[in-house]
Amino acid sequence: MHHFDVLGDPVRRRIVELLARGEIASGDVVNAIGAEFGITQAAVSQHLKVLREAGFAKVRPDAQRRLYSIDPAGFLVVNEWVARFRDFWEPKLDALATEIARGKRQRRKAPMARHGGKRA
Repeated sequence: MHHFDVLGDPVRRRIVELLARGEIASGDVVNAIGAEFGITQAAVSQHLKVLREAGFAKVRPDAQRRLYSIDPAGFLVVNEWVARFRDFWEPKLDALATEIARGKRQRRKAPMARHGGKRA
C-alpha cells in the first residue's frame, strides 16, 4: 500500500494524531478511536497493523500492554516524495511572504490622516 493511501484513511490519520502526542497504550487508542468513529477493537487493531507495516507506527510491549508511538520512517518516505515538488511551490511561497511583508510595511508607513489623525 502506498504511504499516501495509508494516510488517506481518516481513522489512520486520527491514530497518527494520537500517537504524535506521545506513546499511548493500544487500549487507549481503541477507546478513543472506537468512541470517535464507532468501530470495533478488531478494526482499530487492523488500522494499527497497517500503520506499523507502512512504517508510521511502532509498538513495544510493556508487561500486558502494547505501547504505540510514531515511527519516523514512514514520514521520511513521504517527505522524500513531497521534496520532489518543493521547487514548484517554495518560490511561490517566498514571493507571497515578500508581498505580505511589503503590505505590512506600507500599512505602517501610511499617513496618520487615514485614521482620523490617530493611530489605530
